[in-house]
Amino acid sequence: MRNYIIKRLLLVIPTLFVFTLMVFIVIRFIPGSVVDLIAAQLARVGVPPDRAAVAHNLGLDVPIYVQYGRWLGNLIMHGDLGNSLWRNTPVLEEILNRWPVTLELGLLGLIISQIIALPIGIFSALRQDTWGDYIGRSFAIMCIAVPGFWLATLVIVFPSIWWGYMAPIIYTPFTEDPIANLQMFIIPAVVLGMAMAGGTMRMTRTMMLEVLRQDYIRTAWAKGLRERAVIIRHALKNALIPVVTIIGGQVPIMIGGAVIIEQIFCLPGLGRLTIDAVMFRDYPLIIGIMLFFGVGLLFINLVVDLTYSFLDPRVHYK
Repeated sequence: MRNYIIKRLLLVIPTLFVFTLMVFIVIRFIPGSVVDLIAAQLARVGVPPDRAAVAHNLGLDVPIYVQYGRWLGNLIMHGDLGNSLWRNTPVLEEILNRWPVTLELGLLGLIISQIIALPIGIFSALRQDTWGDYIGRSFAIMCIAVPGFWLATLVIVFPSIWWGYMAPIIYTPFTEDPIANLQMFIIPAVVLGMAMAGGTMRMTRTMMLEVLRQDYIRTAWAKGLRERAVIIRHALKNALIPVVTIIGGQVPIMIGGAVIIEQIFCLPGLGRLTIDAVMFRDYPLIIGIMLFFGVGLLFINLVVDLTYSFLDPRVHYK
């Protein structure tokens, strides 16, 4: 197990190198540049823009491979992600100020998705081809088909029209007022959770049906065990391995969904910061956020892989 973890951690280094290089290049293909935006802003306030001076001050007057080399060198030598081109604040500081919001939204969405998906998936498998199964499968398809941004928009618009209620838009940290914080997060977390619940629901049902047909499950029924004991002790644990894989694979969906959900519900997290960074072509901020997300995804994938050995003792890592 220890050797496997060390190998996976060592693989993180070349993976992040290739990932950051690709992001560093791709973001330059976004139409327009930060130099154009700053020059336009200077012209708007009556200051004659000097594009060459602006590019030199931002360090953008050198080839892209030199820019990447400087950024990578500062990261390796000093752990510095650079400064935001617009905010003139350290990128790492911006990320550390925003990531708790995205983390809270993601965790609540993940918890809600499992609260929805696992019971319905298990129930549908136990009551196969009944009305309960049909309703559960239809609900899963609806969760997959309905766009999260569309549902979030409806949740904001219609309650305000019908009942004069609007979700809170002023962020309150959890440490200051937990109730107000949860009131702001619960609706976006439910919307995000429903978007992730559909695939987990279908996979849970499929794997439970497969496991329930195994010989050892028939033996457990024949021994007279209660339904709860058969499901929880024997069937569910073996059925969860592919489900855990699905949950781990939903993390990118969760991150992508958080970008839109945070913008709609005015949550000051990394998703909203990403949109602002892209709009203003803030290259250091974009690459810093993508690196943060990349490290998080690699760590979560490692945790998912290690979970297999807990669910199935036959799985060993070398």
